[in-house]
Amino acid sequence: MAVKNKKKPSQGKAGREIDKISGIETTGHEWDGLKELNNPLPRWWLWVFILTCVWAVGYWVVYPAWPTISGHTKGKYGWTQHKQLAAGQEEIREIQAAFLAMLRRTPLTDVKKDPELYAFALTGGAVAFKNHCAACHGTGADGMAHYPNLNDDDWLWGGSVDEIYRTIKYGIRSSHDETHISAMSSFGTDGILTRPEILAVTDHVRSLSGLGEDNARGAVIFQEQCSSCHGLDGKGDRAIGAPNLTDAVWLYGSSRDAVSSVIFSARNSVMPHWHGVISDDKIRQLALYVHSLGGGE
Repeated sequence: MAVKNKKKPSQGKAGREIDKISGIETTGHEWDGLKELNNPLPRWWLWVFILTCVWAVGYWVVYPAWPTISGHTKGKYGWTQHKQLAAGQEEIREIQAAFLAMLRRTPLTDVKKDPELYAFALTGGAVAFKNHCAACHGTGADGMAHYPNLNDDDWLWGGSVDEIYRTIKYGIRSSHDETHISAMSSFGTDGILTRPEILAVTDHVRSLSGLGEDNARGAVIFQEQCSSCHGLDGKGDRAIGAPNLTDAVWLYGSSRDAVSSVIFSARNSVMPHWHGVISDDKIRQLALYVHSLGGGE
């Protein structure tokens, strides 16, 4: 009885089987009936791999790359991130120096005419404000208890940019010889007025801004004791930092107790001077920034 010969699979190099479907030689490896094809890498992939190897060697030669016992290889050009950072900082300092020179020779009232210079001043002023002023006036300059809001148009010593500059530079009741100086009498502590008289003046003062009923006796005492600073109409005097008592702005509160407390013992708060503490350039930037907040005149 004749036996039919089985057809043998086609053979490749070294006797390896050729896959019937793809026509590609197998590697000879087989797992559970799955055979691995001997597909070579695409030529472009090989060239890319070679190029990356060349690039890696070039990078190693040019840049710091390889750790050594004493540190690391320096690279052909001695490049470091520290040097790059220093160069960038030096470039920034040169740009700042040019703008600061312009700021010094430009009157504060004219800075706004140069948009680039004005933007530079406001940016520097905003940073300086957060570093030196926000602790008292708040990060948004809207003040807090016993510290004035710098966003409104209520200014004891003037709200022009030059007046703001002077206030920042020399302070209020500070240790500087050029500081703004004024002092409210402690009418109760010093025995100038009695408690009933202080309460009468309190009622009159509160009535000036529409808070409560007027007090005729308090009005008379006000004219005798307070009008020399606050004015006959109670609108204050910027020349001596006397506040306007007819508006709705109250630094220490508008309640009857709060106002009577101020009259009784006075509140002569201090703002430090910044002359000699920060540079005059920063003070100028601060003045422009504060003036820009909305209340500047």
